[in-house]
Amino acid sequence: MSTPFYVSPEQLMKDRADFARKGIARGRSLAAVQYADGVLLVTENPSQALHKVSELYDRLAFAAVGRYNEFENLRIAGVRLADMRGYAYDRRDVTGRGLANAYAQTLGTIFSSGGEKPYEVEIFVAEVGATAADDQIYRLTYEGRVADEHGFAVMGGDAETVSSYLKEHYTEGAPLDAALAVAVAALGHSSDGGQVQDRVIPVGDLEVAVLDRTRTQPRKFRRILPARLAELLGDRGPAETAPEVHSSETPAVEASESDGADEPPVAPPL
Repeated sequence: MSTPFYVSPEQLMKDRADFARKGIARGRSLAAVQYADGVLLVTENPSQALHKVSELYDRLAFAAVGRYNEFENLRIAGVRLADMRGYAYDRRDVTGRGLANAYAQTLGTIFSSGGEKPYEVEIFVAEVGATAADDQIYRLTYEGRVADEHGFAVMGGDAETVSSYLKEHYTEGAPLDAALAVAVAALGHSSDGGQVQDRVIPVGDLEVAVLDRTRTQPRKFRRILPARLAELLGDRGPAETAPEVHSSETPAVEASESDGADEPPVAPPL
């Protein structure tokens, strides 16, 4: 009888973490930025039908990088949980902190389980409040850690380079057009082989959504379509298409894609 191969628990956890980090880094970065009227979510995504930024509930948004099938399952579970809680109690009882804690428990359990591979995902749960001081951005990692971010946050791809650019150019309380310009410039600021390059991302390759506290309706989530993006960004010079990314990242499907005030609800009442 052969002796079973032994791996120490420390080495096993390190290998699982390295596996998840490499999978997440193969995709493109996603940035969450607080601006004067709410929270801005920006990423580079050439697909106009499949999304990485979605609505969770009235004041909540979901954004993710990594494997599509994994973060799409998490998104659907979050929508169901929020809808059930709002129906059973009150819509005000559905909070970003509650959803972030639920995601953290799920991701932590999967990461520590030896029976399946860890999820190759990172998640933002954003919540817009009545004032800028009440806005929240929760970042969840593949191992279930939760971080409460302030001002801005970046995940996926070359997150360190994008985050350093935002740290230098971010202005608290900026209007939407200024915050969007900085976020898009940061996503185009990437390192290739040790050299930092600035690339102009085409408007058609951008996926942008906001949680806008100034909307009169309860649902604060709104997509910014390419025509409006072109107005906000103005002339940025010749656009450059991003190099091909070899990863399993495919953006999640969003339940509602309209930009008007009469958008249908994310999920029907239970």
